[in-house]
Amino acid sequence: MQILQGHIYDYPKYYDLVYGSDWKAEFDFLTGCFQRFYNRQVKTLFEPACGTGRLLIKLAQAEFSVSGLDINPNAVKFCNDRLRKKGFPESAFLGDMADFRLNKKADIAFNTINSFRHLASEAQAESHLQCVANCLKKDGLYILGLHLSPTVGERVDGEEWSARRGNLAVISSLWSESIDWEKRREDIGMSFDVYTPTKQFRIEDRMSYRTYTKKQFENLLECTHVFDIVELFDFSYDLTEPIELTESTEDVVFILQNKL
Repeated sequence: MQILQGHIYDYPKYYDLVYGSDWKAEFDFLTGCFQRFYNRQVKTLFEPACGTGRLLIKLAQAEFSVSGLDINPNAVKFCNDRLRKKGFPESAFLGDMADFRLNKKADIAFNTINSFRHLASEAQAESHLQCVANCLKKDGLYILGLHLSPTVGERVDGEEWSARRGNLAVISSLWSESIDWEKRREDIGMSFDVYTPTKQFRIEDRMSYRTYTKKQFENLLECTHVFDIVELFDFSYDLTEPIELTESTEDVVFILQNKL
């Protein structure tokens, strides 16, 4: 199989096929959170690190006003092209998760699939949370999903997903290559195995994620003073099954409420 070294985010068609195929569970979870945890009608949504807009387009079709930012120009173009083709404004923009502003405050912000851990330092993470809080209305929600590093029990160090659309199939693999606990850096490998009727090839990427234990993430929230934890769930997105945050917890969706 031919192997290409490159950034997976530079291939939005394949990224969207893999991660957009199971949008329904996240969509139902998000809209359920809107109803349960926000005391007003939800109209405006914002997604930092929106990628291809796999959720933005579904939420736009559900009559929410949506916007998003991403640092990758290929992803932003893919997102805006899709929004335009479906008759919606091109509301994704190129930007840095740690330094942005919105022209109009949103009711809800969401970032569900670990993109938060791309922020490489505590200063960037604090700046991101401050930026999100500034772009939300009073008591607005930030629905934030990430993998914590458990300090008790074994951790999951690899995952695989697959999806097919017509004659195109993609298998995505993610694995942990190494962790530097002192520097709080986890080196991740990721690949897309792409299959078409005429060819097959693999795209391989390497990236670094910042690590968070339960205590480290709690300290981050305490230091920034901009969000309260309202409720916690895991990546099964089951609103009937909130979880307790412990030293062995790994997958968490934080329902955060703006304090500003």
